[in-house]
Amino acid sequence: MDPQDYKIINVPMGSTKEDIKAREAIISDVYRKWYEANPSKAAYNTDLREVINVRFLSITETMRHAAKSYLSTLAVLQLDLILKNAYQVGEPVPPKAGIKNQSEFSEMIIMECPLVGIGIAKLTVGVKKKTEMKIQYCITALST
Repeated sequence: MDPQDYKIINVPMGSTKEDIKAREAIISDVYRKWYEANPSKAAYNTDLREVINVRFLSITETMRHAAKSYLSTLAVLQLDLILKNAYQVGEPVPPKAGIKNQSEFSEMIIMECPLVGIGIAKLTVGVKKKTEMKIQYCITALST
């Protein structure tokens, strides 16, 4: 992004419906701009040594979860950094039973990325059953 692309983003800190809706709009805008800058809709992760793909599911799940929290919304502002630099913690886990959005995955990889002023961002990556393609599932900030 060019310097003129940077602007001050006022992220609401409250927990009202209006605050959550405003944070959803900010997250949606972050992904829209990221898509424009990354037409492949993917980023190479140095720890996995593989590409993490960003899909519509990535946006909807992240909006649904991250918009509930001020810190999680701040974390999403660093989407590119998280996708490229998050590191795997522990072994992959099976998808949660009964969660329809996870049914297309054979396993979920939990990753973390330290962020200055925020703490730890959690990146959940789903592994597609047939293709083993890595899909960004959700980004949130971990409570510390």
